[in-house]
Amino acid sequence: MKKIVTTIISIAAALTIASLATSCEDYLNKAPESSITEKDAFGNFTSFQGFVEQLYNVVIGYDKCGAWNKYSFADEDLTIAPMNFDNGNWWGNEAYFYGSGPSPTTNEGRNLRVWEDAWYGIRVANMALEHLDKEDSEFVGTDEEYKLLKGQALFFRAFHYYEICRYWGGMPYITHLIGASEDMTTEEFNRLPAQESFIAMAKDFGEAAELLPNHWDETTAGQPTKGNNDYRVNKFWALGFQGKALLWAASPMLNEEAGNGNSFNADLAKQAADVLGKLLKLCDETGIYQLETWANYENIFARTGWNRPGGKEVIMNETLYNRSRVFWSCLGATVPASFGCNSSATQQDSPTANITHNYGMKNGLPIDDPASGYDPEHPWDNRDPRFDKTIITDGDRISKNIGSKDTDYYAQLYSSDANGKAGRHRNGGTYGAGSPTGLLFRKYNLMGPNFIKTSNANNLIHSIPYLRMADVYLMYAEAANFMTGGGPSAKASTYSMSATDALEKVRSRAQLPALPSRYTSDKNVFFEAIVRERAVELIMEAQRFDDLRRWNRIADPRYLEKTRFDFERDASGKPTNIREVVSVTRIASSPKMNWLPIQVKYTKMYAGFSQNPGW
Repeated sequence: MKKIVTTIISIAAALTIASLATSCEDYLNKAPESSITEKDAFGNFTSFQGFVEQLYNVVIGYDKCGAWNKYSFADEDLTIAPMNFDNGNWWGNEAYFYGSGPSPTTNEGRNLRVWEDAWYGIRVANMALEHLDKEDSEFVGTDEEYKLLKGQALFFRAFHYYEICRYWGGMPYITHLIGASEDMTTEEFNRLPAQESFIAMAKDFGEAAELLPNHWDETTAGQPTKGNNDYRVNKFWALGFQGKALLWAASPMLNEEAGNGNSFNADLAKQAADVLGKLLKLCDETGIYQLETWANYENIFARTGWNRPGGKEVIMNETLYNRSRVFWSCLGATVPASFGCNSSATQQDSPTANITHNYGMKNGLPIDDPASGYDPEHPWDNRDPRFDKTIITDGDRISKNIGSKDTDYYAQLYSSDANGKAGRHRNGGTYGAGSPTGLLFRKYNLMGPNFIKTSNANNLIHSIPYLRMADVYLMYAEAANFMTGGGPSAKASTYSMSATDALEKVRSRAQLPALPSRYTSDKNVFFEAIVRERAVELIMEAQRFDDLRRWNRIADPRYLEKTRFDFERDASGKPTNIREVVSVTRIASSPKMNWLPIQVKYTKMYAGFSQNPGW
């Protein structure tokens, strides 16, 4: 098999399957005299795997669709240019959802879109499954090779349904290859309730987990690419997403939509806890995946020297196509415009003041606890250690050699000085475009004392994880808390940790002491600790919008306001008169905004494919 490079964009050289630019059928609908046959395409593992490769190619990078795009649609961040979603315009494309045809052979992540490429992936997966399992299958290979091919196809069929359903709700769950003249008026093509859709994908993920190995390096088929198999679908990917799909199905939003009330479905939560517990137990037994150490925390998200981030923590990462896209997508949106990395002065993407309220104090307590020691006049002092790992505040060192010590060495994020002028890195400041909130993101760009544009920035690689261990622990805690017989001390039947143990596993990595018992005795109080923890640990990982919706909190007043810090600097250069000001009040109304609207042209394809309620 062709050697798999770390970007996983190679398609087996033995076949010219790269010619599938728009459709699998284009490849097979060749003239009779063509030398390429279905036997060539699907007859052995090497050629069949070449066909399956395109399923990896239509996994998008969250922030890399278009030159740069918004991908967080809740209360985490604020940009200089208004967000369509903040204004209640959920038709807004944001260069993320629609607008580009499927791109299975792309080497440019900016060409991908969720809707088109996910549906394409579903069709490719169904074609692969049909050619594997039909009575006169062309495939000849070992049992191991068959399982690898089928496991990948099942995983990606479910994964691409996951990508669609988490934004647009229930869909017809098609498990066969649709013919060109097939009647689409049958019940099979009607949209399913969302809960049923997530249960269906959980079934696919579960079947994939049974077929896939712990790691391709442990297989005979994986030996030609040994050492380069970290980005191949394996059992951990499948179990992780099976648990995630079941937790979605169990969620208050989907349970209420199914007519069972605004609460967790305890039986589905138990199924999720058992699957996630099985995954965590397998991690303990094999050591293939584990939480990274605190010393390596930054390396989960970004590394310099062209090195891929993730370490042993990230189970599934985005597919990396064009490394220059990292520069223009991440740095162009999150570092100060004065660094010269920005492709547009209106792109500055900054953390909101309100999202920082989720970060507790170094003593482990939330900031609204009277014993926490939080001081609103010094809101950035003595906070959860992850605060300084992910967020830049006024006066922080942000570069090693850009400009001079008076310009870009230290963050200047104050809203006005003695002359009424904003700081150099604040929107409206001496340089122009800058942070609209008085804060900057550090999570994916590694700004700090060692940040050097000519080396660090130019060879930075960042990835927004699709699935990592901290998320698995937190999902396990949530599922165990709400499962049948659940609560903070509950354990899945498959794992030894309690819900509280799993939460503290993530917190202790960040050097935080355990929460007092008043936070871990009551199911609902404990859940609020999980809500805060997910906001902090998974900030800007494309999770917050999903979490607030599945918890039925998208319209909750606590999450509607996007705020900024306005402040001055005193004579010694310290921030003073710090106040929190509302910049935007998000427009959201439930249940209409539980789901995004479907573009009108797609709702007219056939009668059973309806628009989402209220749109």
